[in-house]
Amino acid sequence: MASNSSIEWTEATWNPVTGCTKISTGCKHCYAERMARRLQAMGNIRYHDGFRMTLHEDLLAVPRRWRSPRTIFVNSMSDLFHKNVPVGFIQRVFRVMNECPQHTFQILTKRGGRLKSLANLLNWTPNIWIGVSVENDQMYHRIYDLHTVPAAVRFLSCEPLLGPIEHLPLAGIQWVIVGGESGPGARPMAVEWVRSIKDQCQRTNTAFFFKQWGGVQKHRTGRKLDGQTWDEIPESTSWRTWQTELPSIRKLR
Repeated sequence: MASNSSIEWTEATWNPVTGCTKISTGCKHCYAERMARRLQAMGNIRYHDGFRMTLHEDLLAVPRRWRSPRTIFVNSMSDLFHKNVPVGFIQRVFRVMNECPQHTFQILTKRGGRLKSLANLLNWTPNIWIGVSVENDQMYHRIYDLHTVPAAVRFLSCEPLLGPIEHLPLAGIQWVIVGGESGPGARPMAVEWVRSIKDQCQRTNTAFFFKQWGGVQKHRTGRKLDGQTWDEIPESTSWRTWQTELPSIRKLR
């Protein structure tokens, strides 16, 4: 439930919550749901109930045990801002992140409305990055919700990218990840859609990360765009800066 990750844009995953429910077209072939069913069949006790929403209180403290700095994807197997995750539990997750300045935490949600409504109840220390999923041009509202969050780094995950997205409102957005859908039933992604987003990022000096072309066998399609690998990523707040900020952070508890 807390491990090294093969996801190209992070180093580790931490899952104090597992399970979710579908909310938009990007969820149709959810990789986390497939993985949860597989782990349930293997007898993994964390997935006794399959992909049903589950809180794992005993995993909250895991990042405190990781002394070396890591970039950590929070809830790769769920959505921290799902309506069934209590506000108090979300605040406890944030408290752990606030007190682990050696790490950079990346949260990704499709629930922009709940993120917006709870943002002022959370302590957005600079090591917490927040992103929203934007799979097509019907999801601009999530970006507008994201704009209201006082995080040091805001990012978009256009994965799976299911259609062209023009005129992205990138003011206040530091990073955009793009990727095609993978696995059984993967829906196609056009190269023109990817190029358009890359060009928009370049015009606004927004970091651009191309994760994969996807497909049923994504290892065959690779992750190069026009012969180049795009691995741009925002800079993290330095550990030395955190050393001076930590006492004031603890006073907020």
